Amino acid sequence: MSDTNFNNEHLNNKTIGILGGMGPLATDDLFHKIIILTEAKNDNEHIHILIDNYTAIPDRTNYILGYGEDPTKYMIEAAMKLELMGADVIIMPCNTAHYFYDEIVKYLRIPFINMIEEVAKKIKKVKPDASKIGLLATAGTCKSGVYDKVLKKYGIEVIKPNDADQDKVSDLIYGIKAGRTEYNMGDIDSILSYLELQNVDTVILGCTELPVAFQMMNIKGNFIDPTKILAQSAIELVGRKAMD
Repeated sequence: MSDTNFNNEHLNNKTIGILGGMGPLATDDLFHKIIILTEAKNDNEHIHILIDNYTAIPDRTNYILGYGEDPTKYMIEAAMKLELMGADVIIMPCNTAHYFYDEIVKYLRIPFINMIEEVAKKIKKVKPDASKIGLLATAGTCKSGVYDKVLKKYGIEVIKPNDADQDKVSDLIYGIKAGRTEYNMGDIDSILSYLELQNVDTVILGCTELPVAFQMMNIKGNFIDPTKILAQSAIELVGRKAMD
């Protein structure tokens, strides 16, 4: 069951399940954002959240690129476990993992919010005339076309880095996963300049490590944070008020 158009009142004070571990920092970032974006005056007004920080899930990009283990069964296992533990809705803080969304959702009886769809709806709401959007993501996300397919329905073309710049983006993503705290800012500037030359004025940070990295390095610009959008969607879906 993937339909998220159901009675919010029914889910009031219900439980959110986070299918995490891809990676741990992204999982922590989503959890943190749900807390700070939930309108609450005390502990008891916050949302009940279950987290499966399942770090054993094989690398999604490696599989999509053709040289890694299929992670689908691991994600299905984690999703079903969250449902059995009492989750009323599931969210997954990994953009690349949404390549497997349709397979995972077949095994669930509870709603599973699609982060990519939520990002597309948000873009259309705040930039109704947008015809192009930049994307920084893993090579797996870029190759799989998960954003391209969804945004095409909204009449938006996805602009990605060239091959050399994609290598730099991947290096940043996997560096953050490995705990690196320093990065060549010239590489970031080069990537953003390339996108600007393609007449792109807004960029999706389409890997959940990227909002963490950009905040850590204090990089400013017109960036869309899918993790924040997912957090807000989940909060509202369980009948609570999400702050901006």
